[in-house]
Amino acid sequence: MLIESLSLLSFKVPLVTPFKTALREVTHIHDVIIKLRSQCGLVAYGSAPSTPQITGDDHASIVDAIENVLKPKIVGQALSNIQAIIQQVHASEGVGTNARAAVDIALYDLLSQHQQLSLCDLIYQQRTFGKATLPPTTMHSDLITDYTISVNDTQQMCDDIDIAVKRGYRCLKIKIGNQPTEDFNRLIKIYAHTKRYLSQNIALTLRLDVNQGWNADTTVSIMRELERLNIEFELVEQPVKANDIDGLVHIKQHITTPLMADESAFNLEQVKQLQQHQAVDIINIKLMKAGGLYPAMQIADYCAQHNILCMIGCMLEGSIGVAAAAHLAAAYPDTIKLIDLDGPTLGQYDPVNNATHFVDAHIHLNTRFGLGIDKDLALPLWEG
Repeated sequence: MLIESLSLLSFKVPLVTPFKTALREVTHIHDVIIKLRSQCGLVAYGSAPSTPQITGDDHASIVDAIENVLKPKIVGQALSNIQAIIQQVHASEGVGTNARAAVDIALYDLLSQHQQLSLCDLIYQQRTFGKATLPPTTMHSDLITDYTISVNDTQQMCDDIDIAVKRGYRCLKIKIGNQPTEDFNRLIKIYAHTKRYLSQNIALTLRLDVNQGWNADTTVSIMRELERLNIEFELVEQPVKANDIDGLVHIKQHITTPLMADESAFNLEQVKQLQQHQAVDIINIKLMKAGGLYPAMQIADYCAQHNILCMIGCMLEGSIGVAAAAHLAAAYPDTIKLIDLDGPTLGQYDPVNNATHFVDAHIHLNTRFGLGIDKDLALPLWEG
């Protein structure tokens, strides 16, 4: 049986509130959707958002790469050859990571359907070389994600925290950066605000994401003062520019708060470099950075071998790409212990039904084959 067709669809979902970081502001979840169809009636999906400030890929480059480079490598190929096709996709030159990720996810969805496994079970079997005894979708069907608090004025951030707590979130990622003095004062007030919940027996875990907004000396100064004041964050994420490995090393040597790499850890080679320099404590894996499940699994395997804690994150993509990331996390429960997959719940609605289900902090993995998405998913054709 052959892969019969590849078509491009899209969805655009307005956010509940604008998503703001030190790098960008976004008002919609807007994804390019890949739809693969086989001769035997299997239908698979993948997706990718536009993230030019982070990966360099926008919608135009994603569509161009898929249509002109990747599609000819896929359509007409045998279902039994999917694993080799995935490797060809990742060997293709001139293709950004977002386009690779969209196609990679769709191919893994198709492969797991063809093998009559959920995506999580397929990944788990691959990482254990077929020696898995219990399906991870049985053991880890419910993941708990944090919730992102966008950078705004202090009162707005505190109001957003209150809304998140009412929705049941107990772990919050605080976005900050670009204004160190104001950032420091804002963090003190935010921390004091969250501590009020202790009187209600609500304990909140706070993660700090600077999105490359500080330098090494500023990070050390701010974090040491926060630590002196007993203002605790579970971690601090990517405070310096992506290429500032020396800065990360300096920070890690001078603070006690765990340090996590995001933009410094796109691929396996970068992760190896960070490990060799002992530059960070945690790696944030994102499918759009890595280029899909295949390279993300390589990173997770390496981190598992070296006892490196990982987070699974997303780039404000919709529920197709985020569901794939959730399946990856469930297949690596010993390594990917931190979950930052709130993208779909930031939107006003989810256009994908009857698959992996996102309900506030809870992610319920589908147990149907692949990503479990309905064949007749009604989405518009891609129009840019």
